[in-house]
Amino acid sequence: MTADTLTTVAQHQRACLDLVRPLPPLDLALRDALGCVLAEDVVSPRALPAFDNSGMDGYAVRVRDVEGASEQAPVGLPVLADIAAGHAETLRLTAGTAARIMTGAPVPPGAEAVVPVEWTDRGVSHVQVRRAPAPGQHVRRAGEDVAAGVLVLEAGTRLEPRHVGVLAALGRARVRVRPRPRVVVVSTGSEVVEPGTVLAHGQLHDANGYLLTAAAEDVGALAYRVGVVADDARELAAVLDDQLVRADVVITSGGVSEGAYDTVKEVLSGPGQHAVRFERVAVQPGMPQGCGTLGEQRVPVFTLPGNPVSAFVSFEVFVRPALRRMLGAAGPDPQRPRVRCVAAAGWSSPPAKEQYVRAACTAGADGRLHVAPVSGHGSHLVTALARATCLAVVPAGVSAVEPGDEVECVLLGPLPQSTAGGAR
Repeated sequence: MTADTLTTVAQHQRACLDLVRPLPPLDLALRDALGCVLAEDVVSPRALPAFDNSGMDGYAVRVRDVEGASEQAPVGLPVLADIAAGHAETLRLTAGTAARIMTGAPVPPGAEAVVPVEWTDRGVSHVQVRRAPAPGQHVRRAGEDVAAGVLVLEAGTRLEPRHVGVLAALGRARVRVRPRPRVVVVSTGSEVVEPGTVLAHGQLHDANGYLLTAAAEDVGALAYRVGVVADDARELAAVLDDQLVRADVVITSGGVSEGAYDTVKEVLSGPGQHAVRFERVAVQPGMPQGCGTLGEQRVPVFTLPGNPVSAFVSFEVFVRPALRRMLGAAGPDPQRPRVRCVAAAGWSSPPAKEQYVRAACTAGADGRLHVAPVSGHGSHLVTALARATCLAVVPAGVSAVEPGDEVECVLLGPLPQSTAGGAR
C-alpha cells in the first residue's frame, strides 16, 4: 500500500473537527454545572471575605490592653459579650474589655487581634490572657481572599469541584456554561457479547463499548452506552435512528473495513439522509476510519475500527479533539499535552503511516524523560493499555526508532513527578 492511497492523520483530524462546533451556552444551576466549561468570565461581585472575621475561637481584644501578658503575669479582662458566627449585632469593643468570639464571627470595631482560647483560662465573664497577640493576629481581613471586581474564573475553564466551591462562595446560584455533549456509543459485531456472559467459541466481550464510554466521560461528555448490535443492517439502522433523539454525537466501533460483514459501512454508505465518508487513514493502529453526519438532524458520527487498541487510539487522535471543541475548551490545541522523550529502546514503524505506540514515560537520572513501548504493535493486545502512560508518535516517513532518538509523546496522565518541564 502506498502513501498516496491514504488520507493523512492531519486531514482526517480536520474532517472530524469540521463536523462540530461549541454547543450553545446555557444557564445551569450550580449543582448541575460540574464538568461543564465556563462560557463567561466570573468576576467577584464583592470582597471575600465581606467583613473582618476571626480565624480562631478565642477573645477579641485591643492589643495595648494585653501587652506583656505571659504565663507568669497574665492580664485579666472583663468579657462583655459573646460573638458567634453569623452574629449580626454591631458591638464596639471598648478599652480594657474583651469579647469572646468564635471562628468566622465578625470582629467588632475597636478590636485589633484575636487571642486564641488556648492562650487563656477560657473564662466566660472574665478572662485571663496568658500570651499577647501581635496586631491583626488571627483576624481575617475583608477582601483578603479577593477584592470586589476581580476576575476569579476565566471563560473556558472546565468546572471541577474546587471551582464549584468558589462560585458558591461568590454567591452564584447559576452559571453560564457550555453544556456537556451527549455521546451515544454503539459497539457492533455478532461475535461481541456483554461482560459477565460466558463466552462461546469465537465470541469476545465488549471492551470497546465500555472503553469508549469511559473515554468520552473522561473528556467531560455525558456518555450513553448502547448494548451490542449484531451484524445486521436493519437492526443497526433502527438503533441509530432511535438514538438520534438523545445524541449530540454518535461513536460506533467495528464494521468499517472491507469485509463482507462490515455493517456500519454498509448502513451508512447507502442512500438516505446519512452523509458519512469512509477513508483509509495513514495511521497505525486504526487505518479504517469514517466520519460524517446522521439523519435530518445532522448529528456528527465517528465510526472507529473494532480492535480495542485501534478504537482507543482513534478516539484519542480524532474524537477527543472534537469533543473538546464541542465543550468550548480554550486554546489552539484541543488535544492532550505532548512532551519530547528519549527512546530507551528501539522499535520499527511503517514508513507510510503515522504510528502511535503504547508506551511508558519515565524520568531518567539525566533529568530527561525516557520512553519505551509496553507492548507489540498488534491492535488486539489490549491489556498493555493499562500500563501505558503515553502514546509515542512516530511520523510518517520514519521506518525505525533507535535508542537515544528523540520522540514526541502524547501524555495519557501526569508527567513523572521528578520532571516538571518539557510539556507544550
